[in-house]
Amino acid sequence: MIDWTMDHAVSRDGTIIGYRQVGAGPGLVLLAGGMQSSRNFTQLGELLADRFTLHLPDRRGRGLSGPPGPDYGSDTEVDDLSAVLAQTGARDVFALSSGAIATLWTALRRPQALDRIALYEPPVLVGTRSSLDFVPRYERELAAGNLPAAMVTVMKGTGDRRDWFTDLPRLLLTPMMGMALRGDGEEAAAIRELVPTVHYDLQLVAATAGQIQRFGAIRMPVLLMGGDNSNPYLSKALDALQHELPQAERVELKGIGHMASDNVGKPRLVASELRRFFASPPRV
Repeated sequence: MIDWTMDHAVSRDGTIIGYRQVGAGPGLVLLAGGMQSSRNFTQLGELLADRFTLHLPDRRGRGLSGPPGPDYGSDTEVDDLSAVLAQTGARDVFALSSGAIATLWTALRRPQALDRIALYEPPVLVGTRSSLDFVPRYERELAAGNLPAAMVTVMKGTGDRRDWFTDLPRLLLTPMMGMALRGDGEEAAAIRELVPTVHYDLQLVAATAGQIQRFGAIRMPVLLMGGDNSNPYLSKALDALQHELPQAERVELKGIGHMASDNVGKPRLVASELRRFFASPPRV
């Protein structure tokens, strides 16, 4: 039985950023993406706990942490991650999706805080076709308080989950989601909390438009990870980052998609790559 502890850092604007902690060894932060909290990475953390001390933050608006605040933006995420790194002494980060975008900005703006980063499919915007066409519908549904419809729009719009369930038509999927969200359990409560936070993740993604070349100034080792079953726009984003980042290594995992590191994915495959990458000596 693995014993988790809870702690927190205080971001620059005074917001509490809570995190779960487990393991022993060098510090490693696991930063979740959209529609996720630290709970989604507990299996990944436990798979690595014999080698690292894992710190799993709840990003703003989630779980153990405070609200996003009126001035939310990429600088906010940089401040939050920097606070966790300073509090824990960790210098390495693995991050998924929008969490990976937050990590990219941190590596660019606070390079002194990090040694290495591993990123799973950061959805940076490249090319002319937007992957955010679904956003206006999501925002309308969120503003109307229709959380089931808003969640379905996110699921279908991002394509993060590609299975029979998300392929169901909206007429079936939305009422099914409504029933799930009306539940009294922890999972239903967590989803109700997370659906509105996608609004902030989408801000992070939108802010990467036209910015890809700026990430070329990141000089630390970077592991770029993706799955061969993910949405094609995510692979294009990885291609663009690999081209720009001078110390990038690319790994494609077979038979999995965007949610590989999640508890419902295949975190063991991700853990294996993280062990290998973070076993190398940190930069001097």
